[in-house]
Amino acid sequence: MSMEETKVKIKLNSTILPIDGEKENYEMWLDGSLVKKSGKSYLRYVEQLEEKEIRTTVKMGNDQALILRGGGVKMRLPFNVIQDEIGEYDTQYGSLPIVTKTLHLSYDFNEEKSMNGKFYVQYDLVISGQSVGKYTLEIHYSEVQ
Repeated sequence: MSMEETKVKIKLNSTILPIDGEKENYEMWLDGSLVKKSGKSYLRYVEQLEEKEIRTTVKMGNDQALILRGGGVKMRLPFNVIQDEIGEYDTQYGSLPIVTKTLHLSYDFNEEKSMNGKFYVQYDLVISGQSVGKYTLEIHYSEVQ
């Protein structure tokens, strides 16, 4: 199994539109790596949230994708344009099942000159049968020259 790893600069934009509340926007610039393994593309990066370190892996695709987070936050967030998916979010009280209703998913990349691409997902997050909001995540990455 061959694996290629390329250092990348990541710009992450996240928008949360909660059912009851104000729209929230986040923008982060992170250092990470693009990993190519068995024909699939993965982005890996670490973010600091207060005192916690969160390790994130994003498995990118156009029909299905997956976000795995470990460390300060433990979460498995699957995306599928054809059907709703069940993920999980670990809390101090145990694991909470969550459902993602993927509204839009795309992954565009250009690897001819340098490794760069864009991953975009928009989804409804459902916890205990209730939608808690619409989430949008847009990630741009480019190879560190």
